[in-house]
Amino acid sequence: MQPLPGFRDFYPEDLAFREAIRCRWRAVARRYGFVEYDGPVLEPLDLYQKKSGSELLEQVYQFSDRGGRLVAMRPEITPTLARMVQARHRDYRKPLKWFSMPQVYRYERAQRGRLREHFQWNCDILGEESLEADIEVIALSIDLLRSFGLGPQDFVVRLSDRGVWTKFCERHGVREEQRYSLFQAIDKMERRPREKTEEALGSLAGPVFRLIEEGEPWEPVERVLAGLHARGLGSFAERDYRVVRGLAYYTGTVFEVFDREGTFRAIAGGGRYDDLIARLGGDPMPAVGFGMGDVVLGELLREKGKLEARLPQPDIFVIIAEEEVRPSAIRLVQRLRDLGFSVDYPLHGAKLKKQWERAEALGVRHAIVIDVRAIEGMVEVREMASRKSRTVPLEAVGSLLQGSATDIGEESRTARMHGLSAGEQLP
Repeated sequence: MQPLPGFRDFYPEDLAFREAIRCRWRAVARRYGFVEYDGPVLEPLDLYQKKSGSELLEQVYQFSDRGGRLVAMRPEITPTLARMVQARHRDYRKPLKWFSMPQVYRYERAQRGRLREHFQWNCDILGEESLEADIEVIALSIDLLRSFGLGPQDFVVRLSDRGVWTKFCERHGVREEQRYSLFQAIDKMERRPREKTEEALGSLAGPVFRLIEEGEPWEPVERVLAGLHARGLGSFAERDYRVVRGLAYYTGTVFEVFDREGTFRAIAGGGRYDDLIARLGGDPMPAVGFGMGDVVLGELLREKGKLEARLPQPDIFVIIAEEEVRPSAIRLVQRLRDLGFSVDYPLHGAKLKKQWERAEALGVRHAIVIDVRAIEGMVEVREMASRKSRTVPLEAVGSLLQGSATDIGEESRTARMHGLSAGEQLP
């Protein structure tokens, strides 16, 4: 039996890798002052019918529930965010800086970098019309990748603006109802032979290619680029009018992040969507944000050797030398767990050699030997790295190890807990 096409099993080592990415997403978002939210996996299909464009609807997992409602498994979370903000935005001070890490679902052909489910880091600023918000979210996406040790030689933010193409449409008489098809053709042009794009664009092919190839400056784009330069991030971004983003609700800045070698699909993408909340019947509210999926990001990090996640390691392994002292060992295990330590021990009687091998394999910092000395209230504590042992009163073990944990440092303990590789810290 295999999982359905485009879906993944997460064995412990795979889950450790995924959670190391999610841990980094959360840490960097909080460093920028974003707070976390989430929404339901199932939404009314109508939420996407009018908000995200026809192409997305063709990819939605949808069905009628037992109440006769047409529902969809969320293909993205931005419409959910817009619905939530429309309902309760008066309860919060503006601007809102919110992030989420949902699992999303799209029924499309599974291929490298594009599955039928993935986890996506979404970061949005709502209630702020200044281009400084656009710069902030782009800088956030850059800093996330920088936190893994990636540099301007590894990835680039390709920046455009829907306003460029709105002006183009007005100049060439492209009606409102025709514009979405135009944006779709431009969005797909890098994945198609040029002749296919020219066929899709018809008489507009020449003007479209001239605009892209000449790349005339557009004032909002230049301001965003200048803002990134002011932060010292200018080498990570460039103007590129091929970027339009396929979804219908974008209104201004649009951007996508790619690896420099062009090996992978887009790592991240987003832009400004000032009209979406009003479309849902709410008060008009400016908004800008982006999404970054775990699939392409994971492939890039593996290829570059930038994240070697390992399984979370217990702090302590309790070795039970004789079965008659097992009750004392179990009481100590529980006491140490109550103090916040991660503790493992043999669930059944085993030879000492096997227990020591288990402690080594787990990579614990300390092993505690419970033997006949426990009758007199004494145990042996061994530091695994140095092989140094000391015999201490059973009641003092917790205090001794808490002092050792303080010496380790909170960041190192957090890294161990989340399965990051040796020497790697959270940003």
